Amino acid sequence: MALSKLKNWIKGEDDDEMVEGDDYYTVSESEALKDADKVGNKMILLEPRSFSEAQAIADHLKSRNSVVVNLKRVTSPQAKRIIDFLSGCIYAINGNMQKIGVGIYLCTPKNVNVQGKISDDSEKAKNGAEDELEF
Repeated sequence: MALSKLKNWIKGEDDDEMVEGDDYYTVSESEALKDADKVGNKMILLEPRSFSEAQAIADHLKSRNSVVVNLKRVTSPQAKRIIDFLSGCIYAINGNMQKIGVGIYLCTPKNVNVQGKISDDSEKAKNGAEDELEF
């Protein structure tokens, strides 16, 4: 292994050698950058029009991308189903969901820390009234 690394260094090849289990394989810098583009560095904005689009949101979260979901284009029952589905997905990936407006949610995977909280004017107006689901 050390001999092959020395040969690569002399040849000017700049591959990083990575170990996974007992197998050795090399990853070039350009491949590593391509992988970085696929995983975890995007903020996705989505406005689903039906429950069937909830899986695409979950796929973005599995890829460690943050997603802002605007539920204003779906009916209230569909919005509830989407939120229930995403809540399960977020629980499974140890992520976080935060309401940032009426019908707008920020969904983040484990690798993203969200600081602060956006207050809702309707919370102040209720003054202790029972909470209703608002989408």
